[in-house]
Amino acid sequence: MVKRWMLCGWLMGLGLAAQADEAASLRDAYAARAGVSAATLIPEGEQLFRAGGTGERHCTACHTDDPTQDGKTRVGKRIAPMAPAANPARFTDPAKVEKWFGRNCKDVLARACSDREKAAVIAWLMSLETRK
Repeated sequence: MVKRWMLCGWLMGLGLAAQADEAASLRDAYAARAGVSAATLIPEGEQLFRAGGTGERHCTACHTDDPTQDGKTRVGKRIAPMAPAANPARFTDPAKVEKWFGRNCKDVLARACSDREKAAVIAWLMSLETRK
């Protein structure tokens, strides 16, 4: 007989796996539209996250240098970690992903992000692990 707590743990594991699959599917869809392999984009994603932007605007201004940790908006509102390892719900809702890439790319790069850039950022963030 399966213990109730074991069943709950197994179901939670399935939920986390499904969320990781969603993020990977989104990353791979962007990469396919860009005609590249997502695995090759990890360094490009880190570069874009850390150094991309114009003037004072860059991703780390709100999301911090460590995307496994909370960030803050310019008005001090908490932003959940960007790395899926620290925030399994990240990159699971395509509409939200498009909304935030649209808004943040315009703020940071003064233009829309390309599919390649979106795939690169997601690939890098998915490669990060949380600190113990």
